[in-house]
This record gives sequence, C-alpha cells and structure tokens, in this order.
Amino acid sequence: MLVKQGILVATFVLYPLSCYGGEKEPFFQFSDREVFLVSSLDDSLSLEEGIIIRKFNFIGNTAFSNHQLAEAVKPFTQRKITFTELLEVEKIITNLYTENGYINSGAIINAGQKFNPRQAVITVEIIEGSVSEIKVEGLKRLRTDYVKNRLQIATATPFNVNRLYEALQVLQLNTLIANISAELVAGVVPQESILLVNVTESDSFSFMPIFNNGRSSSVGSFRRGVRIKEDNLFGFGDAIDFSYFNTDGSNTFNGSYSIPVNSYNGKIEFAGGFNDTRIIQEPFDVLNITGNSEYYEISFYQPVMEKPTQEFGLGVTFSKESSRSFLDGEPFPFSLGADIKGNTEVSAIRFFQNWTIRQPQDVFNLKSEFSLGIEAFGATINEELPDSRFLSWRSQLQYVRQLAPDSLFIFQTDLQLANDNLVTLEQFYLGGLYSVRGYPQDIRVTDNGLLLTTEAWFPILRVKDIWQNQDGVLQIIPFVDFGVGWNVGKIPNPSPNTLMGVGLGLQWQMGNNFNARIDYGIPLIHIERSKNSLNDEGIYLNINANF
Repeated sequence: MLVKQGILVATFVLYPLSCYGGEKEPFFQFSDREVFLVSSLDDSLSLEEGIIIRKFNFIGNTAFSNHQLAEAVKPFTQRKITFTELLEVEKIITNLYTENGYINSGAIINAGQKFNPRQAVITVEIIEGSVSEIKVEGLKRLRTDYVKNRLQIATATPFNVNRLYEALQVLQLNTLIANISAELVAGVVPQESILLVNVTESDSFSFMPIFNNGRSSSVGSFRRGVRIKEDNLFGFGDAIDFSYFNTDGSNTFNGSYSIPVNSYNGKIEFAGGFNDTRIIQEPFDVLNITGNSEYYEISFYQPVMEKPTQEFGLGVTFSKESSRSFLDGEPFPFSLGADIKGNTEVSAIRFFQNWTIRQPQDVFNLKSEFSLGIEAFGATINEELPDSRFLSWRSQLQYVRQLAPDSLFIFQTDLQLANDNLVTLEQFYLGGLYSVRGYPQDIRVTDNGLLLTTEAWFPILRVKDIWQNQDGVLQIIPFVDFGVGWNVGKIPNPSPNTLMGVGLGLQWQMGNNFNARIDYGIPLIHIERSKNSLNDEGIYLNINANF
C-alpha cells in the first residue's frame, strides 16, 4: 500500500461471493494496512512559535461538504498549533476519506501559503481519487462493454471502494457470470487507480424437457414439452426464450426476446404466444368443441434500486390478447363476454413492480401489477357483459427460508382484485398443480381470488456423485393450500367458493439439472368433481430436466 502526498493508493483482490447460504469469501484482502503520509509542507515554514488558525478553507472536495470537513478539524482552530499538528490536519482528513471508502483520495496543505500567524486561514486541497481505466479479461461470448459499463457507474469520481464492492456483488448475482474477481492497482498518478477484472462466464444456453399433469382433464391433463433458452444470444446480454407444450387436446407455443437498454439493467422484452385446444373429455368430446387464443406483449422494466441484498424495479407492459371458440367448426360464444362469433379481444396497459430482498438464509419477493383494460385495437366492448374495459390488481408474494442444508420453508400468496366482471382471459383460477392441491386443475374461475400455500422440504436420503459430479437428494414435502374466489356484481359465486387441501409430496433433485416430484393432496372442503385423470384425484406429477 502506497501513499503519496497524503493520498492512499490501495491494492486489493476481490473474491467470488457465495450468495445462498454457507460461508462467504471475503471480497477484499489488503496487502498492508499501514499508511505513510508525505506532505508538501516542509520545515522551512517557520512555526517554531506556532500559529493560531482562524479557519480552514477547502478546495476540490465533493464527497464531503465544507462543513463536514471543518467539523473534522475543528480542534485545530482558535488555538496555537505547531508544524507537527498542521501535518495532523492532512492525516485526519485523509483518514476521513479512506475510512468511508474513498481509498485513493486525500488532503494536502501546499507550502508557500501566506497568512497572519495570529489569525491564519489555511487552504487545504482535497484530491479526490478516480479509476482511470477498467481492464476486463476472461470473457468469451459476453462483450467487454457489458461488464465495463456496469462497473464505470460504480467507479465514478470520487472513487469509493464500497460502491465498487456492491457493483461487483450485483454482477456476481448476474446469471451470465459464474465468478468475478477484481484487483485495484495504482495508476500513473497517485489519485488514479486501475481496475483489473477477471470474469468466468456461465453457460447461457438451457434445454429443458418438462412433463407434468398440470392441465385440465377436459383437454388432457398430461402436459409434455420443451423449453429452449439462450440468455446471451448476440453477446450483449440479450435473451431469447422459446417453449412448446402439448396435451392430447392442446398445443401451446410461447416465445420472448429481451434486450438490455442501459447499464442499470433496464430491458425491453417482446413476447407472444399461441394456444389451440380441443375438448376430449367424455361426453363432450362428440360435440367437437375447439378454441384458440394468442397474445402479444411489449414490456419495459427498470430496476430503480439494485443492491446485493435488495432490488426494487418498475415496469410497464402493453398487451393484446385474443381468443376464439368453435362448436363443430362453427364460431360459438362459450365464454362470458365473447361476441356472437365466439371472439374475445382484450387490450391492456399493465404497470408492475418487483421487490426482492436477499439474505444468506432467506429470500423475499413481492410482485404487484395493475392492469387497465382499454378500448383500443379492436378490443371487445359490451353494454352489460364483461369486456376489455376493466381495472384489476394482482399481487404475488413468495418467502423462502433455508432451515438446514437441503431443507426449506416456502410460503406463497396470490391475490387478485377487480373492479368489475372480467372476461375469462383475465380471471383468477383456483385448483390443481401450483394452486390448491387436492382438487382438479382450474376447478374454480372467478373475478377475484386469494391463494395461500405453504410447504416445507426435508431431506430423507442423500446420494453423492450420482451423475456428472451432481449429488442427489430425496425430500419429503408436507403442504397446506387454501384458496377462495368470488365474483363482482350480479354474477353468483361458485358453491363452494372456498378450497382447502393438505397433503404430502416426494421430490428427487440433482442440483439444477434434474427434478422429479409427486404430490398427493387431500381436499378438506367437498366439491362435486369428475375422476377422469390423476389430478382430478389429487395426484400431481412434475418432472423437469436442464441440459
């Protein structure tokens, strides 16, 4: 560690951060903590009898105000001080900067100043440090500017090592980066430093086969498909995501493409999807009831606060949804609000918020979305029935706490409130996988709804190095689910409109590469239901792989 003319030039090394439990590696390791001060003052300045300082003037300071600096050196004013004590003023101000993270900033009192020995006004020059250059190594597909631009924000003058520390932690959380290390070394002049960064990229491509029985038995409950995702398509953090799923009576396509638009992790996303269905459940299969729907969205999301332990962001989406239904090949309005040809069109502007808090043992996430249906782009408009004119609010909360290795407690809520009756595309669904287990999928559909689910994961078997250095763990999962749905206005509520189930799950996991789970839910509130599939019986299967 080197100090020139009262300015500290530090060398440190940044280590990868473990963000999900366990011991955290230290980010900074200083090679030396000793500080040597070399002042521009010399003993040719005659202070043998001392001087009385009326005040200090400060120039060059932006990190601290004149008042803050004056308070720090107030004990040296309005009394007689010696040359040694005047040197101490430099040291105190420099320490104030370095102790607050400004490690290459400091203070000097230039020689040659003229003053009245009995009422001296001494000028203290503050030299605030900077990072003159950022060098990034180790990247393969990810562009250098992606990392450099995000670090330039954190290394703005005056340079603060704590701000850099947070920026590196946030980058470590980025899914495109597996590990990041950094070293800050002295630059050409004392107040300048050079940041050396080494990055190891994550594998940005994912191929995910998925199998579950999370669809309604009316279109075939067993759902199989594949999701293909590339999080760094052209090298600047743009992501593309495609998925295809089908059942015996449905096909679903979804796709999205997102583009980062600034160094603060703001992004624009384009998304769309198509779904076609055919009723295959007896006795309605002979009626040849079919339908299809599609949606298109454009969204903008911007984090307004992003720290290693917390993120808060705002976004807006414009969406266009359409659905059509047919009876034996002819248009027919099955859903409430559809026109005579079975068409429903919804145009909406959605304002959403996202808040995440991360701690070593737990994660809290709250999402909120206000949807305003508008009369535009061919939207459905009805006099009495539900249409595209609506206002709704949806809020989703998730809390996850690590109880022990491979042991989790999970609590989730989902709430929707609407000011009017909603078309089917906007309604709240209850029952089945990811909802109230013990009941058929989507057995209750209402304008408003509340879902509460809680479960705990406990390991009962561990197997080491089962495949490609991946450990396997078998977990038992007790759960409790509760849901209630209700309508607005004159449309009656379903009876009963409250669902509650308890049950037990068994899950096999191998890291992030494979997950297989079976749940059995027991309904605590009786409803009339068919028994045409496993999920009608309260049995749910879910298998996911990631290659």
